[in-house]
Amino acid sequence: MTFSGRFVALVALGVVPIVLLGNTVPAAFGLLIVWLLLVTVLGGIDLALAASPRALTVERMLPERVRLGESVTSGLYLSNSGRRRLVGVVRDAWQPSAGASTNRTPIEIPPGERRLVSLVLTPFRRGERRALQVTVRSRGPLGLWSRQVTLNAPGRIRVLPPFHARKHLPSRITRLKELDGRTSVMVRGPGTEFDSLREYVRGDDVRSIDWRATARRNDVMVRTWRPERDRRVVIVLDTGRTSAARVSDEPRLDSAFEAALLLAALASVAGDRVDFLAFDRRVRGRVQGASGAALLSQMIDSMALIDSELIEMDWAAVPGQVRSVTSQHALIVLLTSIDAAGASTGLLSVLPQLTKRHTVVVASVLDPVTVLAAGERGGRDEVYRAAAAERALLDVARVSAAIRQLGADVVTDSPAQLPPALADRYIALKAAGRL
Repeated sequence: MTFSGRFVALVALGVVPIVLLGNTVPAAFGLLIVWLLLVTVLGGIDLALAASPRALTVERMLPERVRLGESVTSGLYLSNSGRRRLVGVVRDAWQPSAGASTNRTPIEIPPGERRLVSLVLTPFRRGERRALQVTVRSRGPLGLWSRQVTLNAPGRIRVLPPFHARKHLPSRITRLKELDGRTSVMVRGPGTEFDSLREYVRGDDVRSIDWRATARRNDVMVRTWRPERDRRVVIVLDTGRTSAARVSDEPRLDSAFEAALLLAALASVAGDRVDFLAFDRRVRGRVQGASGAALLSQMIDSMALIDSELIEMDWAAVPGQVRSVTSQHALIVLLTSIDAAGASTGLLSVLPQLTKRHTVVVASVLDPVTVLAAGERGGRDEVYRAAAAERALLDVARVSAAIRQLGADVVTDSPAQLPPALADRYIALKAAGRL
């Protein structure tokens, strides 16, 4: 049972006799008692005439998934199985991060009928957003007292990473296709997978001449070769404490998600096999054996539930995790942070084990604010800030140089530019026949 503002206003009117009959306090007090009894009786009658909200049955309808930043409509069907018309308010108790436009909706349901309550959700956090209960308040005809009950209506929606970097995919696919006929392994030698026949041009290796095709066409034809397809690409995502840092108003982890998704989509189009592993001290997410559209779908579903853990990354366990995925030569992409030399000690210690058998690329987000601050020298405060920024950039350069000395490649860029930069490095490795 709840009281409305109208009931409180009626009770407050009982103060008027005390103000008007201030000299005769007993009479004013008696009038106040009579007024309170009258208002209470009216409230009880109003409560008795209100429809019971327990007669409602609730059915929830909503999609399973939505991308972060997009809107989705949650439907709540309320069926009145009672004998009275229910007039009141329903509150759908979603988590605040679900981004509900409003969670209180007025309703009016005749007996034996059903009404739909729609709620627009615009989530602003990844993961599973949940609603466990629905609160219904049924008011009487006088609007003084109301009946209220909380009904169980569990529902959840999975908020997926937005994948803004997919806008770079068409141009990278085009560049990948343009490698045909131009890459250094499209000749007899490093590549062993036959691609196509073309006419001989000056400078071609005579060992690649196809004499049968030459006899049929009455022109000299040569074979072209492409790098072997079905190569292995293993993406290892660091979910330790350094991935929780915010860069350009988003966690470093989300930027790594964008880079991993773009690389996985590109490698899948190129015919390579992609495996995904999110790890710190234990496996937070794993995708293996998927290809095509299923690969991205499983990766996005896995990423939706991954959050940064405020613990140190266990780099010593990474080689073992990679061996559990593949024992063949593969492209290993490590999405992590290389901000400081001290924090990168674990990474540097395991790189020789990885580069001994695999091609390794280390990708890290570079804070664009740091780059801008390094070039601002207007005042004293800016000079000190620029000195700190230069020191941070120097640390990144030192760690990058150490990584290259150990045989791995490094890709660093801003959150918006890291995904296409990593995709470009993959295309360059593909063109050089290093996969």
